[in-house]
Amino acid sequence: MDFQKLFEMQKALDRHIETKHQLLDENLFDRKVLALLVELGELANETRCFKFWSVKPPSPHKVVLEEFVDGIHFILSLGIEFGFELEKMEFPHSKTTTSLNEQFLRVYQLIVNFKQFRTYHHYQLMFRGYLELASLLGFTPAQIEQAYIEKNEVNYERQRQGY
Repeated sequence: MDFQKLFEMQKALDRHIETKHQLLDENLFDRKVLALLVELGELANETRCFKFWSVKPPSPHKVVLEEFVDGIHFILSLGIEFGFELEKMEFPHSKTTTSLNEQFLRVYQLIVNFKQFRTYHHYQLMFRGYLELASLLGFTPAQIEQAYIEKNEVNYERQRQGY
């Protein structure tokens, strides 16, 4: 996955949105953190991994992937805000023994830790934890990058339509 390419795409989208909505001088950190937490909840909801009371299956793979890349948008945006760019971040290749439910809880905690400490180290941990979710969900780096590019185009279209 070409993280540098994704960071550049996200920078352009952020600049477009912040200019259009006159937010260039506003601190959006807390709103972006909350948005990421909400997106993580939407992703968990699509996987249904926590719904022990239900027999309904998870949403289709494509829907789950679309939700996953929504989180990538906000993680990249948070990194850009602090000047953190992970050119050398590696996609986790080994399977973890952590359950999907446990990993969602872990990522929630990693996001909260990043909000509290705001360091590059905590950013890396948060991003890596999120990518471990991708691995558990069976997404490849190529699938994530392609879905990100597609969603980025959708986000621009939404801005053009007054979303």
